[in-house]
Amino acid sequence: MDLSALGFTDWFERCSAAILQPGQSIARVTAVDRGSFLVRNQEGEVLAELAGRFRFAVESASDLPCVGDWVCVQCHPSGGPAMVHRVVPRRTFLRRKCPGKSVDFQMIAANIDIAFIVQACGYDFNLARLDRYLVMANEGAIEPWILLTKTDLVSPADLDHTIEQVRGRRAFANLVALSNTTGFGLDQLRALLVPGRTHCLLGSSGVGKTTLINRLIGRDALDTRAVSGTGEGVHTTSRRQLFMVDGGSMLIDTPGMRELGLLGAGDGLDDTFSDIHEQSARCRFADCTHTDEPGCAVLLAVDHGDLSEDRYRSYLKLRKETEFHDLSYAEKRKKDRSFGRFIKTAKRSMRKQ
Repeated sequence: MDLSALGFTDWFERCSAAILQPGQSIARVTAVDRGSFLVRNQEGEVLAELAGRFRFAVESASDLPCVGDWVCVQCHPSGGPAMVHRVVPRRTFLRRKCPGKSVDFQMIAANIDIAFIVQACGYDFNLARLDRYLVMANEGAIEPWILLTKTDLVSPADLDHTIEQVRGRRAFANLVALSNTTGFGLDQLRALLVPGRTHCLLGSSGVGKTTLINRLIGRDALDTRAVSGTGEGVHTTSRRQLFMVDGGSMLIDTPGMRELGLLGAGDGLDDTFSDIHEQSARCRFADCTHTDEPGCAVLLAVDHGDLSEDRYRSYLKLRKETEFHDLSYAEKRKKDRSFGRFIKTAKRSMRKQ
């Protein structure tokens, strides 16, 4: 398979030319599972592991390969695991704050063109969670599309109301409503899958991502399980992986994520809430927090009904969260650098003794 069919563009060729070493070739990461990798090159898919020097040189887990990455590999002549030596710079990315109390980035996938944010009609539909996914996609320079699944479980009137809720707060959102059961909307979705481009499915467990992938690739590549009486599915995806779709496009599946903490997402926040960002330019004070300042254009828009209070509160919550985590991350990096300098100083002192 030609690398261009896997999404290898001139941009990646220029980026890789400066770091590719003799004896190495370019491959794309198609699966990551507990530190092991599956990569695809022109000859096919092979298992891979990190080269020792690369493993010890990385400063953060976010620098390690993730699904969708292009990497410099050295294939074993006897057929053993390939060695991953470098990660080619990422053009786009999906990341979140690491789950729990750790303040660091966790990479989800990279080099994605379109992120399909999946929410099931009825039980799973949640505008606040949708905002988080949109911020993640916009922060990573990925085009977001909203997929409303399981439309067969709600009435036409309820579906129209759900779509109105999305349009009311995100007037320019790209949206497709569909049903894996009836096939409604699947042709519209297939038309969005462009050969040579990479797409990603994001959403909670049980919203129909696995079934949707099986429908799109035309075979049961992933296990699916029955749904509950409410239409809620069962978590089945346990790892991130990239699939080739008939027609030449690519689709990345990701496990459902319970935590969607934001870190370093300031630009993504402004893009997702562009209406609020534009309003803020008319505030009296340049450092307006949009909470209680006189002459705040954002608060005035809420008072006049030009901006919904729910959307305003969602913006404030996400902004405060990312600012708090950004500050904690900066402090962590400062401590890490100080500790690194201490270790280097101690080693120099030991060598002089």
